[in-house]
Amino acid sequence: MLTIKQIIENKEAIVRGLEKKHFPNAKEAIEAVLAIDNKRKEAQAQLDELLNRIKTLSKHIGDLMKQGLKEEAEKTKGEVSSLKSKTQTLEETMKQAQEKRTELLYQIPNVPYEEVPEGKDANDNIIVKEDGKMTSIPENPLPHWELAKKYNLIDFDLGVKISGAGFPVYIGQGAHLQRALINFFLDEARKAGYTEIMPPIVVNAASGYGTGQLPDKEGQMYHCEVDDLYLIPTAEVPVTNIYRDVILEEKNLPIKNCAYTECFRREAGSYGKDVRGLNRLHEFSKIELVRIDKPEHSKQSHQEMLDHVEGLLQKLELPYHILLLCGGDMSFTSSLCYDFEVYSEAQKRWLEVSSVSNFDTYQANRLQCRYRKQDKKIELCHTLNGSALALPRIMAALLENFQTPDGIRIPKALQPYMGCEIIK
Repeated sequence: MLTIKQIIENKEAIVRGLEKKHFPNAKEAIEAVLAIDNKRKEAQAQLDELLNRIKTLSKHIGDLMKQGLKEEAEKTKGEVSSLKSKTQTLEETMKQAQEKRTELLYQIPNVPYEEVPEGKDANDNIIVKEDGKMTSIPENPLPHWELAKKYNLIDFDLGVKISGAGFPVYIGQGAHLQRALINFFLDEARKAGYTEIMPPIVVNAASGYGTGQLPDKEGQMYHCEVDDLYLIPTAEVPVTNIYRDVILEEKNLPIKNCAYTECFRREAGSYGKDVRGLNRLHEFSKIELVRIDKPEHSKQSHQEMLDHVEGLLQKLELPYHILLLCGGDMSFTSSLCYDFEVYSEAQKRWLEVSSVSNFDTYQANRLQCRYRKQDKKIELCHTLNGSALALPRIMAALLENFQTPDGIRIPKALQPYMGCEIIK
């Protein structure tokens, strides 16, 4: 979340940034935070004054007792008792103001960087790069859901029987291809210096608040109400929360983690062609990259993550483009975000396969993830994360773009993991 210091020092810039994200009533929201913080400050000032008065009177009581002025000392004790009662009231006022301030800050999104373009939705995102050759496929190519049925790779109906729509069952070479992609992505991450983590796939509410899924995306998460736990929508949540309430040493930054997990999203309100087949699922596999860095190096970290994801798509021989997201299409928590999309020749559309984001200090402030500088000062870290990669649409693109009259061709990078050159 935003810090009070940021808001006080850059109020107008923050309001403009929130308006770029199309956050409603941005100015009023910021003014409400400042008003409740002023109430807290006023209570703090009164409390400090009372505590100083109590300290002075307490010393005076000792002096009176030494002088034998017991009656006057008792009168002064009564005054101290009355002041202490007032301090309790002020402490409660401060506590309530602090809690209200935090509640308000949780509801305010992160502020986008200056380079983020204006725009309302995905139609206003900017293509910053397009690469990869369009593959040569047969006329009237089949979409992946038909290819999956033809080659017995994925059974969507069986998933409906077992769990419901959006929970596919991978079979035979379909399961093998899924596992090949997971291992390939993890191996590439390790080669790039990422430490692999195997985190839990359920988290508590504190973890959800730490990375910003709560309260913003509460309705999109699966909630285990009896134990008050949430199924993770991404490995970003448990992996980043490793560093909640932690002070890191500057010499150990950046921290680079990767994790493979199943991810769960309710996707409430999704409908139409965008949810067909693997396009939008309730459960899917993803490899996530998470970095914790110092502010002056996070821009470089972000670029390195972008380069890594681009390298994966190049090795998979998929046509792709990179989008700089506009303010209106950014996530609640990000300051800067790039999306990677691969082209599906069979569906004639682009499929999002990765988002790579810099959150600045927004998550770190929620998490109290800090680092100790060489001069011993303690500051908030920057956090970053990105998909490297999400499997469903990658698998859809591989099936569709590499279909041939003889079967599904396997890109060279995956052949050692699959043990074959073609799925027949």
